[in-house]
Amino acid sequence: MTSGSVERSWCVVVPHHPTGARLARHRLADELTGLVPTVLLADLVAVLAELVGNAIRHADPLPGRVVRVAWRLSPVPGDGHLVQLRVTDGGAGTGPRMRAASPDAVDGRGLHIVSGLATRWGVDRDGLGQSVWAEFDPAGTPRPDLVAAG
Repeated sequence: MTSGSVERSWCVVVPHHPTGARLARHRLADELTGLVPTVLLADLVAVLAELVGNAIRHADPLPGRVVRVAWRLSPVPGDGHLVQLRVTDGGAGTGPRMRAASPDAVDGRGLHIVSGLATRWGVDRDGLGQSVWAEFDPAGTPRPDLVAAG
């Protein structure tokens, strides 16, 4: 894994179609392998899959029938990066919200996954649509399942 003191960012468009989530996951993994720890990369891929999947299932596309996917690595003091993922779509009638899902439900857990893996997440809206973003801060609260037992 390499570290640097330069901010890096990427922006891609993917089809507003189920293949768009797969393309976004692969591109993110290809670009960030070696730049972030493997465990963090797995979380980033999982969250991006949820955000793009939600955009495809629940929101309108941007012009050209696409979804815009972006990520940014910002160096932080010490070792590591603040990572932000952002998925922009054409918006929907209602904004993203966490739902209660029964144990037997086949969906409804996506934003719970995002909330559990990311340090924080939110929604920005403008006249063109909405962006759902998630941040991963190395100084954020550690996930209990990743804390080594002592």
